[in-house]
Amino acid sequence: MAQSSDRWQWRPDPDIGYTVRGAYELLTTQVSATTDDAEKPIWHSQVPLKVSIFVWRLLRDKLPTKANLITRGILSHAAGLCVSGCGAVESAQHLFVSCSTFGYIWALVHSWIDTTSVDPTSLCDHFVQFTYSAGGSRARRSFLQLIWLTCVWVVWTERNHRLFMASASSSQQLLDN
Repeated sequence: MAQSSDRWQWRPDPDIGYTVRGAYELLTTQVSATTDDAEKPIWHSQVPLKVSIFVWRLLRDKLPTKANLITRGILSHAAGLCVSGCGAVESAQHLFVSCSTFGYIWALVHSWIDTTSVDPTSLCDHFVQFTYSAGGSRARRSFLQLIWLTCVWVVWTERNHRLFMASASSSQQLLDN
């Protein structure tokens, strides 16, 4: 068994290695994750089917968010604000990522699992980044998939409680859930 020393390798350009220009090109030319990139991981064996179907609809922007209901002519524009009271229109992107109330759960989760994140441009990007950015084993990726799927389910459930039952949980209670 031959021994060799470990070394870091820049995957985008293994011949030249890391350059600032290469990193810039990677960041500016990389296409967003597609729904297909996130398709397989949402069908997790330890997740109830209703949650996987919910996430499948979420990643395709087919949930009955207020923005979608306005588009379909079911709600007026005046009724389209987020249930958190933040003043923004309730779209899927807003509700699950950028809302100051519901989006804050991601900061708590990242702190809990000791990871960092960059703001994603779409929900698919968010899911793929959250699941794969930490690297690690297949078991770790599976664990991160479970966390992401659970978090979006908790946010949607809380949204519905606020909308239909007029009850609200704190950010810490959401994290505990």
